[in-house]
Amino acid sequence: MNIYAIIILSALIINYVLDLLADFLNLRALRNELPDEFKDTYDAEAYRKSQEYTRVNTRFGFLTSTFDLMVTLIFWFAGGFNYLDGIVRSWRLGPVGTGLAYIGILLFLQMLLSLPFNIYSTFVIEERFGFNKTTPATFVTDILKGLALAIALGGPLLAGILAFFEYAGPYAWVYCWVASTGFALFTQFIAPTWIMPLFNKFKPLEEGELKEKILSYAHSVNFPVQGIFIMDGSRRSSKSNAFFTGFGKNKRIALFDTLIANHTVPELVSILAHEIGHYKKKHILQGMILSILHMGVLFFLLSIFISHRGLFDAFYMEHRSIYAGLIFFGLLYTPIETLLSIFMQILSRRNEYEADRFAVETADQPEIMIQALKKLSRHNLSNLTPHPFYVFLNYSHPPVLERIKALRRIETQKELRKTG
Repeated sequence: MNIYAIIILSALIINYVLDLLADFLNLRALRNELPDEFKDTYDAEAYRKSQEYTRVNTRFGFLTSTFDLMVTLIFWFAGGFNYLDGIVRSWRLGPVGTGLAYIGILLFLQMLLSLPFNIYSTFVIEERFGFNKTTPATFVTDILKGLALAIALGGPLLAGILAFFEYAGPYAWVYCWVASTGFALFTQFIAPTWIMPLFNKFKPLEEGELKEKILSYAHSVNFPVQGIFIMDGSRRSSKSNAFFTGFGKNKRIALFDTLIANHTVPELVSILAHEIGHYKKKHILQGMILSILHMGVLFFLLSIFISHRGLFDAFYMEHRSIYAGLIFFGLLYTPIETLLSIFMQILSRRNEYEADRFAVETADQPEIMIQALKKLSRHNLSNLTPHPFYVFLNYSHPPVLERIKALRRIETQKELRKTG
């Protein structure tokens, strides 16, 4: 076992242990007594149900991650990567065609292995807790559409990356960076009008009090509203959400139909104010720039390690290739990816606080925003008392209780300014 194998194996095991520790601490952090802040929103049964939902998903996640790790290690040390390489090389498809076949087969096998877990999560766990609205037909159709998109969009991008590294020389990583950046911007641009409608129906928000209030608020913060849409989220789940997507003329605000059904007009305006806050505070642009920079670093490091003989020896490979190097570098990159993920989670949580502040300062209704957050947490069975270490590793949003405390502080500061 060489240094590459030791690094990759250590990273996989350390990640697994960290996640296991975080899960254990998170379960220990569950409290029998409902936090005082939520006593006007939760009853004993709703709180018990939210805790049980956390327990069930945590245990299921442990089972899933253990299975994934075991399959990866067995395939690795049984020589599976080299065996598959021998098969696809025998087809004589050329460097790019062979690479597409090799990576495509690995991804397809991964999808097949995860399929039973996805089925159980959707039709057993989500069904048990009253969330699932997905029919078997919708489930299958979603998989087929996802495969078609992966082939139609991901296939050409992967072929381009393989071709650049195969034929473009020392600056291949730059060409890959530029091509991937263009691809990311293109998909972001077409997603609201071409990709997302393949999976959900979006209809413009009808005339009425809600649209009037949203347009009035948007005008007050100088936000050009291109489109406010209702998405049929209830087609798959009863959970609620809202999101902002796209840019330029294609940007959209989307409200789940389940969100509209469970919230008052002022609460919905507060939720939208939060989403607009992300746009006004340039969080979306920030995320895009960081993503582009991350791609550049990734491709540069990839260009350094992609042909190292030791990397291929770690996986018992007889032949070196660009396509296998992509897979192996992805595993070698695991420690850096973990650290970057933690950093991005910290940044995301900070941005959520900032968007909350924007919402209450511009809509001037902190108590309504608080009530909206409480309703969302109850309806989605959120964990009200997550452990800080679990939050550190996994949460892109601050825990709802921490968000409410921050909103209360903003409210107090405003009152002090008025009286001072």
